[in-house]
Amino acid sequence: MTSGTRAAPVSNKGLWAGRIMGALAVLFLLFDSLIKVMKLPQAVEGSTALGYPAGVVRGIGIVELICLLIYVIPRTSVLGAILLTGYLGGAVATHVRVGSPLLTHILFPIYVALLIWGALFLPDPQLRRLIPLKG
Repeated sequence: MTSGTRAAPVSNKGLWAGRIMGALAVLFLLFDSLIKVMKLPQAVEGSTALGYPAGVVRGIGIVELICLLIYVIPRTSVLGAILLTGYLGGAVATHVRVGSPLLTHILFPIYVALLIWGALFLPDPQLRRLIPLKG
């Protein structure tokens, strides 16, 4: 049985907007995960300032990198987006717990999550059918 609703075709603008959004999110998350995996001093200092022991920084970076790899594989991108949303939700919770500033620290992971999902939503008619936005 098929549904009678159809998603709008993908416009060239929607396709490119999705690609740009995805590239921005991937570049940021790749940088963030690699500095943690390499245990660069900035990553260790930032994590310990948030209350995490220095010994867990590499593990956090590996988890982030695995989630990112799952996201960039087209067949598993939705699963990767779900995993990264959870990861970024943990970042928001951590910053709320330590009282970080709203605009510079707490909202930034939310912006990254919006880029991740926007990159999938704009060019994918199936996802737009699954999550219809009412206007």
